[in-house]
Amino acid sequence: MTLENILSITDQIELAKAEEKISKQKAKQLFDSGDINKVEVGTFAGLASIHVYLFGDIYHFAGKVRDVNIAKGDFRFVPLMYLEAALKNIDAMPQDTFDQIIEKYVEMNIAHPFREGNGRATRIWLDLMLKNAIRQVVDWNRVDKDEYLCAMQRSPVKDVEIMVLLQQALTDQINDRTLFMKGIDVSYFYEGYSEFRTEEL
Repeated sequence: MTLENILSITDQIELAKAEEKISKQKAKQLFDSGDINKVEVGTFAGLASIHVYLFGDIYHFAGKVRDVNIAKGDFRFVPLMYLEAALKNIDAMPQDTFDQIIEKYVEMNIAHPFREGNGRATRIWLDLMLKNAIRQVVDWNRVDKDEYLCAMQRSPVKDVEIMVLLQQALTDQINDRTLFMKGIDVSYFYEGYSEFRTEEL
């Protein structure tokens, strides 16, 4: 079933293409306009503002807490009845060290607050926390898709794997435009979107 959208697209493949193109254009704008520097770092409000920025022209629910229970494979994300409390707890988690930031990132992934686009928005949110606290970001081009997805799948039980994987890919090129654009492309590739290159949009 095609997600209800502002564009009135009813074909899933067409919607996926439109979503990728528009939200990558918005990701590029987020960086180039400097709006990325206005995002509240490490809060749900900050994550919601990124989500609205990327997906606000596509989905009515952009930036809004989901109103359905969702699962991926065998894994069920935080049930609706506990979601608000989970988000408050995540807001209160510390974000001063690499380990604390990854723990917070893993918890937000388990919460999965939005109907669609969680991973793509949350990876930008993660990099902003890292940039703010330790003056580093992830070079996503150095993080293998399958290794990342497996580590994230196991992270609710044990987060050491994702910590090691991301720590190996840290770089101090925190304001590098090319690195950011390539990172967006890789982030989308993790989710099965690779039709357009951000830099070329």
